[in-house]
This record gives sequence, structure tokens and C-alpha cells, in this order.
Amino acid sequence: MELFDVYSLFSVTPERASGCRVWDVEGTEYLDLYGGHAVISIGHSHPDYVKALSEQAGRIGFYSNSVRNPLQTELAHRLGQQSGYGDYSLFLDNSGAESNENAMKLASFHTGKDRIVAFRRSFHGRTSGAVAATDNPSIVSPFNSGHKVTFCELGDADAVEQALRGGDVAGVLIEGIQGCGGIHIPSEDFMQQLDALCRRYGAVLILDEVQSGYGRSGRFFAHQWSGVRPGIITMGKGMANGFPCGGILISPEFKAVKGMLGTTFGGNYLAMACALAVLDVMEKEKLTENAAAVGDYLLSRIRPGGCIREVRGRGLMIGIEYDCEVAPLRHALLYDKHIFTGVSGKNVIRLLPPLCLSRDEADIFIEAL
Repeated sequence: MELFDVYSLFSVTPERASGCRVWDVEGTEYLDLYGGHAVISIGHSHPDYVKALSEQAGRIGFYSNSVRNPLQTELAHRLGQQSGYGDYSLFLDNSGAESNENAMKLASFHTGKDRIVAFRRSFHGRTSGAVAATDNPSIVSPFNSGHKVTFCELGDADAVEQALRGGDVAGVLIEGIQGCGGIHIPSEDFMQQLDALCRRYGAVLILDEVQSGYGRSGRFFAHQWSGVRPGIITMGKGMANGFPCGGILISPEFKAVKGMLGTTFGGNYLAMACALAVLDVMEKEKLTENAAAVGDYLLSRIRPGGCIREVRGRGLMIGIEYDCEVAPLRHALLYDKHIFTGVSGKNVIRLLPPLCLSRDEADIFIEAL
């Protein structure tokens, strides 16, 4: 049997990693400025994380959600404290896409409506509803296209209001910072307008913080720069530093009904041990504050000019837009300078490093660039 060949692979085989460094099977050291799609939040193989996962595996790794799991309750409490959403409820699942699916479903249950408003250049996942709400026709199958989704331009509040006037919109789904779309940050004014429009027309504001959350922007969630409090917040990626974990934070206005949402693996013991270790390390090592400081440093050093058209970002979520295709640059950074980076589209280098990135490591990248 062979793997289903859907990934374009680099000829690098990582064998071990620590902090922001990765070593391949040949012993070559790489600086990781991508964190495996923003998944590695506290750094590779953090000793506290490894200990928590190992010890939990030695006790109990899994049982279903038909029994009490005290680690879930502990995570809800800690997450409420550190995020500032202590009055919200937590539903646990396995990934960002699943979180967005559950958020849209919950918004529809809550409002009795069946349409979602999303935005151009958005990415919300590869499951059915999440794909339909993603502005990328190449990944939308005929089956996915049956969902009711209206796309608006980011920043166009008038277009959003026009869609809401139809009376059938359950939720407005927006990324705290657009990641795959090129690192585009919704303005604070626009976020506040969306919040007001959703309240006026009875829709749920859903903040997709799968990539932009968990300290990456220099706040726990990127939308907190604007001061809004959405109805639902979706999470994934860096939530458990590589162990599959996702979830949604749900405002107090929502009523839970038995059987409304469910999952087999979501909230399992191993995922909870990892997620709690992430919060511990984030707090102890002040990684949100580090993301803000090192991100500001990178943004101050990488400036438009020459072939760099624009530099966008907040914290350690940065896009460098070029006036040419960046694939050759990404290859040169990887194979010549031994630095992992990402891309958004054809023209943007995307940086999503672990939140423990140091200023000295940032300097290595700046020099290489």
C-alpha cells in the first residue's frame, strides 16, 4: 500500500526537535519559523510538555465522554482565567476545522437560521462546512457547495449588513487574522462594526482563532485587540503543541442541550494533559508577551523596499509580501539557509514560529533573508 499522494513534500525528514530548532535524519539543523502550520506554540519537545504527556500516558490515555474527566474541567477553568473568558463554556473536539463546524452548527441551532457570512481570502478548514466557508474554489467539491455561504470583502461593513438584512444569517465567521489568505488583519473599527451588526440582526459573531489565537498575536486571542466579545471563539493548532486538540468557547447566552454536539476523541486524557502543559508554559515563560516583543522586533527590521512590497502582521504571525513569486525564496531559505518558513498564495512568505522565538533567532532569519 502507498500513501495517497496529495502533499507536495520537501526533501527533508525531521528526526528530532527542541525549542525553535529541528534536526533531520542527516543531522542538519534547521531554524523553525513556521511551527508546522502554527501548531508548535511553546516550542518543540518542551520538557514540561513531554513530562505531562508521558506521565498521563502511564495512567490513562483514553475513555469516552460518557464519564467524568477532571482534566477537562481543569482546562476549562484555566483557559477561562488566561483568556479572559471565564464566564464562557468550553466544548472540546480535535481540530480547528471541527471547531469551525461545531461553531457554525451551534450558531444555526441557536438562531434557527441556515446561512453563514464569511470573507474573501478566508480559510476555515477542510471538512464540509468549513470548506464551504473557505474562499478557495479549488478545494470545494460539488458536495461542499450545497452549504449557504455569502462571501464579503474584508472591511466592507455595508456588504455584511446587506447580507444580514436577508434575515437568514446564523453567523458571521471571521479569522482574528487571516492566515492562509496572506496575513490580513481586520481593523478594530471593522470588528466593532461586525459585533454591532450581529447584535442588531440576531446573528452570531464567530471568531476563528485557530491560527491567530493562543498568544500568537501578542494577546491571548487576536480579536482582543479590538475589544469585541464574540458569541463563539474557535481554537485548534497551538492548543496542545502538536497533539490533536481543538475547542470552542461559547458565550453564556447559548443553552446546552444534551446530544447537541458530540465527539469520540475530543477532550481525551492525553490531549488534556498536553493542553494544560501548554497553558502552564505560556504563563510561566510569558510567551504571549514574548510573541509581542519579538514580533514587534521582526516587523521593525523587515521593511518594505526593493522587491518587498509590504510587511503585515501582529506578534509572531507575519506576512512578507513580494512583487514576485516567493517559492524560489522559500526553497533557498530551506535548503541554503536551513530555515523553515511558510507561504500564503504565490507572493507572501508567512512566519508562524513557536512563541518562544528569541531575538537572536529572529536575527538569524533577518540576516538570511
